[in-house]
Amino acid sequence: MANPSLVSVTHAEFETFFSLIEELADFEELARPNKEAKARLFKDACGEHPRIQAYLIKSGEQEYGYVITLYSYSSFLAKPTLYLEDIYIQPHHRKQGIGTSIMKLLATKALNDGCGRMEWVVLDWNTSAQEFYHGIGAIHMKEWYPFRLTEEAMQHFIDS
Repeated sequence: MANPSLVSVTHAEFETFFSLIEELADFEELARPNKEAKARLFKDACGEHPRIQAYLIKSGEQEYGYVITLYSYSSFLAKPTLYLEDIYIQPHHRKQGIGTSIMKLLATKALNDGCGRMEWVVLDWNTSAQEFYHGIGAIHMKEWYPFRLTEEAMQHFIDS
């Protein structure tokens, strides 16, 4: 296989990108995004003022998966952090070096963009991903606990 690349998602590639997101939802046994979520995703990825960077993982005309990144910021480093929201490689294309190649491309992008680090989260049951990340030198940040407020929880908090 030729080296994979990251190709920015445009209007023309959006349906392919979205179908890969649906595949990931199926893989993680989650509900697929609804019509409204799809419209928001289109705006946030391909709109006039994108909130995320969305990429197809491709080699030639073949798609292997997708990546979504965005930037957060470290006040102590005084540098941005490249946050990897999603990396999805179709199951039948795994174990071929695609993930390693894409993570190297993302690390290069992060360094070129002046980032002090890259971060992401992994589901606790996804041991194959955890093993992969350990294998490329990533560390599990055990001293940090992710917290989340959902839309409903935010509204409840505001109203309380």
